[in-house]
Amino acid sequence: MTKLNALIIGGGMITEQLILPVLLQERRKGKILQIAVASRRRTTIQKLAVLFPDAEIKGYPQEEDENPSAWKTAIEDLSRPAIVIIATPDDLHPEMALFAIEKRFHVIVQKPLCLTVRDARKILNLSRENGVYVFTDYHKRHDLSLRALQYKYRKGEMGEALCCHAWHEQRREIPLKYFRNWCERSSPLEYLGTHYIDMFYFVTGLEPLKVIARGQKKFLVSCGINAFDSCQVFIVWSNGAVQYLQTSWILPETNPCLSNQGFQITCTQGEFRADNADRNSNFTTTKNGYELFNPYFFKPYLDRDDPEKTEYLGYGADSIVQAIDDCIRITEETISFDGNNALKKAKQLISEFEKTRPLPVQAIIATAVIEAGKMSMMKNGAPVVFDENLFPRYE
Repeated sequence: MTKLNALIIGGGMITEQLILPVLLQERRKGKILQIAVASRRRTTIQKLAVLFPDAEIKGYPQEEDENPSAWKTAIEDLSRPAIVIIATPDDLHPEMALFAIEKRFHVIVQKPLCLTVRDARKILNLSRENGVYVFTDYHKRHDLSLRALQYKYRKGEMGEALCCHAWHEQRREIPLKYFRNWCERSSPLEYLGTHYIDMFYFVTGLEPLKVIARGQKKFLVSCGINAFDSCQVFIVWSNGAVQYLQTSWILPETNPCLSNQGFQITCTQGEFRADNADRNSNFTTTKNGYELFNPYFFKPYLDRDDPEKTEYLGYGADSIVQAIDDCIRITEETISFDGNNALKKAKQLISEFEKTRPLPVQAIIATAVIEAGKMSMMKNGAPVVFDENLFPRYE
């Protein structure tokens, strides 16, 4: 099997808690070779080295205490075949993705792909031109309960979508602790809501027509952070169906899980409801108190073959592994060709993946809605519509 080198750009919460454990596990399976992490500060790399002492992480910056451009050096140093995983604040995604695509490295981007349709179009066009696979990590596409909904809907058992209510809310530690340095440049809509916008599209295949949104700033501004506490979005889809999406990131620290989230949809022939946080699998311990335990997202278990080792399972990992496997396939099926023929074959494979994966042609849907939602919130609920290329404008 072909082995990929992997570069993670960003050493924060998602890298520490999910991406690095997944890559280390895939390395044990023979899919990943060298792992590198690029961050702004060397202290971030040092922290990861302590948390993962056996990982043999190659870190950037290597000598300076701080270097905002360390990620560029890391990409320049990256040996092929390789993937670049972008796990940075959302507004930094386009520059990093475009740079990696120019260098013809395949890319995995933590959701959302980017914050504007203009940037999404640039990424889409350049990735197609260069035969580069760009995957947005919408891991809820791998949640079996939501995949079951897609199956029944696409098979006609649900009828036609009429209305939907989705919610995704997180504890206040997210903006206060983990994202304090950049949450003012984002919102609960962009960081959280993007998941369930993509989910509605994933299930139905419909496209957005109109967005009306409002947001509130009360708690975070009292903490010196000029960011939205909560956002509510009203989305009209191409068949006239309506989705109401509520998001926030100021739940109390005592909330028994990091995220409250769920998805409900009413159709002409059926209804679906899911609480994607409370899976009726709960713990109470002295250490952690009462905990709503979601065994399906990304959790550690004793390895089936070696109980001394830890095995991570769940749809949070499945999404990244799918992208890794796709990139290995592209590498293996193009390696015997010369330059032009290899590019032709890569484009053919990517065109195939575009039908079923959140590559830019699909990821642009959620980007269009969150951009329109932000525009609407900035004008106190002014309606925003889309042109034929999904560029939003005020109605």
